[in-house]
Amino acid sequence: MTLQEIAQALVAGCREGDEFANLDRLYAQDAVSVEGADHGNGRETKGLDGIKGKHIWWDSTFETMQMQVSDPMLHGDDRFAVIFEAAGKAKASGETFKMKEVAIYHVTNGKIVREEFFG
Repeated sequence: MTLQEIAQALVAGCREGDEFANLDRLYAQDAVSVEGADHGNGRETKGLDGIKGKHIWWDSTFETMQMQVSDPMLHGDDRFAVIFEAAGKAKASGETFKMKEVAIYHVTNGKIVREEFFG
């Protein structure tokens, strides 16, 4: 897949609420995910299974009530950015939140190898 095809597939999956299904198709097995802040398990998650675990944790902890996903912004031939804006609710407490973050995705050999979240 080209950089643009990967970027468009990632955005489409996020918009349709099907981002988990895209992980095996778009990510390298040794991909790395880096959060802007430590949420209790460190900022960096290594490996596709770990990234899947982050998605499972998010879905079990929060209810996403609204999500806006920008079109992908390509940078050279190996990176793209996406802006996410969300509103949600913590399942345990019912506390609501709004968030906005920029994600930078690095692509090598047709797979996402690194994602970084700023927010």
